Amino acid sequence: MRELKPLSRDAVDAALAKAERYRFLNEPSEAESICLDILAVDASNQAALIILLLALTDQFGESADAHERARDTLALLESEYDKAYYAGIIAERRAKAQLARAGAGSSAGVYDWIAEAMRYFERAEWLRPSGNDDARLRWNACARFLDRHPRLRSAAEDVREIEMLE
Repeated sequence: MRELKPLSRDAVDAALAKAERYRFLNEPSEAESICLDILAVDASNQAALIILLLALTDQFGESADAHERARDTLALLESEYDKAYYAGIIAERRAKAQLARAGAGSSAGVYDWIAEAMRYFERAEWLRPSGNDDARLRWNACARFLDRHPRLRSAAEDVREIEMLE
């Protein structure tokens, strides 16, 4: 592997803005790379960790290890609110990536991941700073997602149905 060129500490803010722009341009691997450069000079930079985590969730449908790396990044967040909120984001995006990848015919786990996301968003709502309703917005989005996909159900329900058929 080639030796990487280090980012200057005084370039961190501009690099953060660039990483965010790459995410918005649907180029998550570029955003990921920039965040890794930032974290190489400032390992606890919370904004870089959050953008990295989001860039990894953007890759759930493409990269086999993106979920594990997102969970590893989540562990580095300092705020209990951020840990709960972004754990919800990870679960929600994993569910949606699974549904997109497998289609309506094979939706195993999707309901359970959405339910997990909703539990994390409820925890984040309890921990939220005043005036921050992001967790409520995400919980509502998950509830609407389940309403739009009434055939989704928990894995436990699927097991019970199979047992009844036997």
